[in-house]
Order: sequence, then structure tokens, then C-alpha cells
Amino acid sequence: MNIHEYQAKQVLKGYGAPVAEGVAIMSVGEAETAAKSLPGPLYVVKSQIHAGGRGKGKFKELSPDAKGGVRLAKSIEEVVAHATDMLGNTLVTKQTGPEGKQVNRLYIEDGADIERELYLSILVDRTVGQVAFVVSTEGGMDIEQVAHDTPEKIITVAIAPEKGVTAADVAKLNEALALSGDAAKDGESLFPILYKAFVEKDMALLEVNPLIVMKDGRLRVLDAKVSFDGNALFRHDDIKALRDESEEDSKEIEASKWDLAYVALDGNIGCMVNGAGLAMATMDIIKLYGAEPANFCDVGGGAGKEKVAAAFKIITADPAVKGILVNIFGGIMKCDVIAEGVIAAVKEVGLTVPLVVRLEGTNVELGKKIINESGLNVISADDLDDAAKKIVAAVQG
Repeated sequence: MNIHEYQAKQVLKGYGAPVAEGVAIMSVGEAETAAKSLPGPLYVVKSQIHAGGRGKGKFKELSPDAKGGVRLAKSIEEVVAHATDMLGNTLVTKQTGPEGKQVNRLYIEDGADIERELYLSILVDRTVGQVAFVVSTEGGMDIEQVAHDTPEKIITVAIAPEKGVTAADVAKLNEALALSGDAAKDGESLFPILYKAFVEKDMALLEVNPLIVMKDGRLRVLDAKVSFDGNALFRHDDIKALRDESEEDSKEIEASKWDLAYVALDGNIGCMVNGAGLAMATMDIIKLYGAEPANFCDVGGGAGKEKVAAAFKIITADPAVKGILVNIFGGIMKCDVIAEGVIAAVKEVGLTVPLVVRLEGTNVELGKKIINESGLNVISADDLDDAAKKIVAAVQG
């Protein structure tokens, strides 16, 4: 689960991280009051969407020469003008895709005198099986480009879980970020704070870009991007309360109600599969034959008829879907249950696109019998290769 920047800063501030004063607003009428509550005279007006690259983004409704989704303001009047420009309009960044995202919230923040911009993130490094800091002196930039052009400028420091952030770890991080004086002292407290927040709140990613050294020599978290492990949200009611469903795909929201693993993609072949590995293989073979999957949908090993029907409805609700491939290997999941769920959903919502079904495993003959006797226009497949060829051919005419 992702949250907005201002929410991430509230979480980190609760652990003692240094962040600027700021106020989140949802209407232009709140902008003046918000700005007046801050020290000033420099303010930053930040679009709050679940996507990076906001500063370099462009608004669909504004001139191509207009400023991006993060703007400086040197007066309260300028804050209001920026808020008027940004709220309700569609911001397009590298991460939103061409459709962009509507800006429904802004964060008005006190400005900062920046001496240096650094990069810091915390994630699970699966190569060593530990939580790790990833840091660079090249903050405020596209870190992917830094990794490509100058990988030596990115340093990884893995943290032993039984020890936490040690003095030796802090020394490595301070050295990697070229921190000294007050900034290095701030690092001694900040790095353990961020690590503690990451672990205690079951974060999947904590990214601070940039982490700044101010002209007074102190560190400040200038931006914060945080995502959480959805499987651990049952432990964190306070984090669940921060969810903004307006930032999520409506199909993914519906899928979460049924405990379905569903991710919307950009293709036109809907996929319903049981098991993550089989789902990945199904998407790969669709691509191999020249088409693109419209979604990742794993109904899991123990789904019932109702859950299968719900998954099918979610897939068919996507107007981009021009064909559907159901690929089931029945182990715990029985093929006849899948067949009954698919048939029930088709009878309820109708079938306007080609449907290819490949069943194998437990009760496979019964499953095929249910589909063959349904009277529906369903294309049967013998194996995954056959299924992929048939659905791609059907969609491409």
C-alpha cells in the first residue's frame, strides 16, 4: 500500500525524523490559511499523487511551458496562484503514464535553504536476506540514471537484524554520503530512526530523495516516499487509515475486497490463473506470441466459486480487455470449481470477447464437462502453449 508524501512525513516525524512544517489541503480556499500558518517567506507547493517525478511533470490542462507539480512560492499570493493551477488538474509524469493522475491534494510546506541534496532509501535486499540502506551523494536526481551512468556512486549498507543500525553502520553511511560536523551527528540519530520506522511499520520501501544538508549544516528529510507490505496491514490500523482509494485502480480495489492478487497492466488479454508462478508463466507466453496481458490475476489455491466469479467480473469490467485466458492447474483448487465460477460469471455479465480455457489437474474431466455442456462460446485448449496461441489468434483476428 502506498501513501502520500505528507502522510509519510507524518509517520517519520512520529519517530523523530527532521521534517519541515507543512499543511495538506484539498481546496484552493484552504491555501492562504495554510501558508499563513507556516514561517515563510519561502514556501513549496507540492502535488500529492502516488507517483514520482512530480517536479518534472506537466499538467494536461495547462500550457506546456507551465511549471510542474512541485513549485516554489515567495509569497502567500503565489501559493494561492499555484494551488489554483494545480488542484483538480491532471499531472503527467514518467511514472503515471500518458493518462496522468488528477491532483486532489496539495502539501504546502515551509521552504529550506539547501546546501546539498543526497539520496537515501531502505528496502529488503534479497541478495543478502537483510534490510539495507541504499545511499548516494547524487540526490534529487533520477536515481535510475545515476545507477546506469555512475553505479559506483550508489552504496549499499546491509543491516544485521539481530544488531540493528550499529555505530559501524552509521560510519559507513556518513562516509558514503560525505557527511561531517553537525550533519554527521544528525546521521547518528536519523539512520536508526528511519530503520526503526521501516521495521516496526512493515514498510516495503522508504525512499528519501532528496535528503538534504541545509546551509546551517543540519539534515532534513525533504521528500519521502513510503510503501507498506499489504500482507502486514492487519497489524497497523493507523496505516490502513491512510489509504487513499482515489489513487488506486478501481479494479484493484474491488479485487482486494475478495483477497485476490490483481494488478492492472497495459495489454488487452485478461488472465485468470491460480498461483503466482503460473500467472507469470502465462503472461510470459502471451508476450512470446506477440500480445500483451491486461492484468495479473491470481485467484489462489483455495478459491471458491464466488471468488472465481468475482475475479472474472473484474477482468471483464476492463474495457481494454479484448480476450480472456483462464489457465488453471488444479491441485488444492479443483477444476470443476473454476468451471462453475466462470460459467456463473459469464451468465451474469455476458461474454462479448473470446474466452479460452485451459484446465489441468484435480477433477479436470468434470471441469471440462461443465464448460462443454454450458452452451457458451468457450474455446478449449489442451495445454498452455495451445491456449496462448488460441487467445492471441482470437484477439488479433
